[in-house]
Amino acid sequence: MALEMDKLGRLPGDDAFRRTDLKGTNWEPTYAGALSFMRRKYTRELAGVDIAVTGVPFDQAVSHRPGTRLGPEGIRRASAENAWGPFWPWNFDPFETLAVVDYGDCFFDWGKKEDFPTTLENHAAGILASGAEMITLGGDHYISYPLLRAHAKKHGPLALVHFDAHRDVEIDSGGRIDHGTMFGYAVREGLIDPRKSVQIGIRTTFVGETTMGFRIIYADEVHDSTADQLAKVIKEKVGPSKAYLTFDIDCLDPSAAPGTGTPIPGGMTYHQAASVIRRLKDVNFVGMDMVEVSPPFDHSELTSSAAASLIMEYLCLRAWQRGARAEAMPE
Repeated sequence: MALEMDKLGRLPGDDAFRRTDLKGTNWEPTYAGALSFMRRKYTRELAGVDIAVTGVPFDQAVSHRPGTRLGPEGIRRASAENAWGPFWPWNFDPFETLAVVDYGDCFFDWGKKEDFPTTLENHAAGILASGAEMITLGGDHYISYPLLRAHAKKHGPLALVHFDAHRDVEIDSGGRIDHGTMFGYAVREGLIDPRKSVQIGIRTTFVGETTMGFRIIYADEVHDSTADQLAKVIKEKVGPSKAYLTFDIDCLDPSAAPGTGTPIPGGMTYHQAASVIRRLKDVNFVGMDMVEVSPPFDHSELTSSAAASLIMEYLCLRAWQRGARAEAMPE
C-alpha cells in the first residue's frame, strides 16, 4: 500500500494522537508509531463518541498465573495488524459508522486492592454518563463485576452473554476480590438476570455449584453444535433484554490462546467463537469486556491477536446494527 499524503499534506503515522476525525481509518505501518486500540484517537473527550475503549491493567484477583495486567497493552499492540480498513468477513470498516476512541487506562493504587472495585466502577460510570458505550480490555475477569455495577446502574439488570472455560460462580463467604466468584455476587446483587443469561464453552465444575438459572452450554455441546444452533440458544434465552458480553479468552482452546492464566484444554477455536458472535445481530448489547489475556504466557501474540480480532467482530456487529453493510465486490 503506497504512502499518501493526507488532506493536510502529512504522511500517515501516529493517528493515536494526530487524527482529527473520530471516524474512518487511515493506514499506517503496523510495526511503527504510537499504539492505541486500532489506532483510534487517545482522548478523554467523549462528545460525539459512540464507543470508548478503555484498559484495566489489574491482575490481583487471579488464582493461578498472573500477567493480565499487561493484557490491555498486548491487545492494543496486536490490534495494529487489523487497523487498515475493512474487516473480514463483514467486509466493511466499522469505524466508518462508529465513532470509537481509546480512552486510555483506569488508574488505581495497586497497594490498596480493597479500593479497586470502587475505583473501576467510578471510572466506568464516568464514561457511561457521557452516553458512550464501553469496550473494556482486561485485566483478570474480576473486572467484570465493577463494570456490571456501573452498567446496571445505567441500564438496570442485564442479560449476560458469557464466553469462558469457567462459570465464575464459586461459593465463598462473601467479599472476596476473586476472579472465580464475582458472577455469583452479580446475581445476588441483581446486576444480571440469570434467567436471561448464557454461559458458553464451560468445561470446569466445582463442589456445591448450582446453575443459578443460567443456561450453561458446556464445551461438548459447543463442539456438537453449529454456530447457528448456538446463536439460536443465546438469542432465545436473552430475548429483547439489554445484554452485556464478557469474553474470557480462556474460552478458546490453549492451542488458539495459550497466553492466559488458567488454560483448560478442549475449548473453542477462534472460528467457532467468532462465528457465534457474528450471528448475534438481534441481541441488544450495551457493553463488552475482553479479559484474561496474559502476554507473558503468549506465543507470537496468538492470544492478543485473537482477543483484538474478537473485539473487532463485536465492533462490526454493533456497526451492522447501526446500518453498516458491505458493498458488493465489483466484477
